[in-house]
Amino acid sequence: MLSAPATLLGLDFSCAPSKRKPLTLAWGRRAGQVVRLDRVDELPTLAELEALISSDGAKARPELAHGFVMGCDFPFGLPSPFVDALRVHGPGELPALLRDLGEAHHPALTRQCFAADRLIQALHQHCGDRAGFQQLIDHWGQTWQPDRPEGSKLLHRTTDKAVPGLSSTSPLQTRYVPVGKMYFEGMARLVKADLTLPGLRQGRPEAMAFEAYPGLLAGELLGKRSYKSETDATQERLIARMDLVDALEQGRTRLGLRLKLSPAQRDQLVADHKGDRLDAVLCLMQAGWAHHQHEQGSPTWGLPPGIHPIEGWILTA
Repeated sequence: MLSAPATLLGLDFSCAPSKRKPLTLAWGRRAGQVVRLDRVDELPTLAELEALISSDGAKARPELAHGFVMGCDFPFGLPSPFVDALRVHGPGELPALLRDLGEAHHPALTRQCFAADRLIQALHQHCGDRAGFQQLIDHWGQTWQPDRPEGSKLLHRTTDKAVPGLSSTSPLQTRYVPVGKMYFEGMARLVKADLTLPGLRQGRPEAMAFEAYPGLLAGELLGKRSYKSETDATQERLIARMDLVDALEQGRTRLGLRLKLSPAQRDQLVADHKGDRLDAVLCLMQAGWAHHQHEQGSPTWGLPPGIHPIEGWILTA
């Protein structure tokens, strides 16, 4: 049996957290086929997340003394056609900064220099902030590469559509559900904290992070039924959350894991009509699956071998 970090984390992310809409972090542990939820925290600032996952911050917390495996609800990569366009036609210094990412189809070469690191660092250098990143996407086909092929800019990665019948939001979407801005803010912080992102970068061996997507588990269990809304707390969504928690507790998913809750924890998950707590727990379950795959001997923590070093892969997809 291979050793693995002891603590599991599930992060429901926001690119601009606040007291009204904080980051939501589920803490848990796995024993065999059971993932036990310890607690759910709210982090109203990105600085609090940075402090928590930093090397010094982790050492200061007894529950992180033996490391952690975290599932994060934001993309770890971008569609390769968009990055290729930046590399060849991009504005300013981006073509020079991204020139050596042209070997994206040779993973051994790009992992050598951590292509994922180079990409997010170049984007921060050029764009400055998430508003600048939105502008970069908006201006594709206008102020840069004006002859881009017709069609939607909201491209998907291979992993976004890997599960039949389900599709995650394009990482180039910066409005409505601003997934692109989540990539811009979240990925930079994982790299800064030197976390290991299997298949993308090697960092601190005791601090692991994976791209998770609550919609994969929710879709498997509920189909097209809606279970959350920022504003519309309906009886139908309440029943869907109850059914979703029931299924997780009974282990009725392809992950082969059961969620262990106290009655109070169960009530809190069901009562949250925004779904932030439940989404964090769904990410926790996906992190638990990776933890179990590693324990069973998987060198990739359950990820497919040779994932695209620019696009990344959603855990359990």
